[in-house]
Amino acid sequence: MSVWVYLFIGSIMVQRLFEVVIANRNKKWMEAQGAFEVGKEHYPFMVLMHIGFFFALIAEMVWKQPQLTSWAAVPFCLFIIAQMIRIWALTSLGRYWNTRIIVLPGAKVITKGPYQFMRHPNYVVVVIELLCLPLIFQAYWTALIFSSLNLLILSIRIKSEERALKADTNYQDVFEKRNRFIPRPSETE
Repeated sequence: MSVWVYLFIGSIMVQRLFEVVIANRNKKWMEAQGAFEVGKEHYPFMVLMHIGFFFALIAEMVWKQPQLTSWAAVPFCLFIIAQMIRIWALTSLGRYWNTRIIVLPGAKVITKGPYQFMRHPNYVVVVIELLCLPLIFQAYWTALIFSSLNLLILSIRIKSEERALKADTNYQDVFEKRNRFIPRPSETE
């Protein structure tokens, strides 16, 4: 594998670290506004899964020494599209975005950006990333194992997040007719 491949993966890792810094800053701001955290018990597992993903990806690449193929353009393009949606979702949420589940009682949920089309665009992005990034480099075991672990964590996380948002925000009223993951045209609110 050429150096650019490791620089590419390294840049994604740096992006994730930068996002953690932003998330921690947003958490402090929201807590100062009266917000609280839910889902603390599963958060460390999610963090470990994401860290393990990068170690597994690099290890599988070193072990297999894959050659980039022309079909790798498909998962690469999907990954790039996912990054654009990620930025759209994060900037749409602004200070309310976090890697943790932070709920501000009485807040009105964000309905702009990709949230006008679905409830959880950022989770869709993560699903695409954990599948497509390894596929670019033929790291099939990493794609299979970490996509499966992610789906397990999301099945717990989304229930916890939606329960808290329904109890303490206008989430139910706003997102009642929006799908969790499949985009559909926004409706007038």
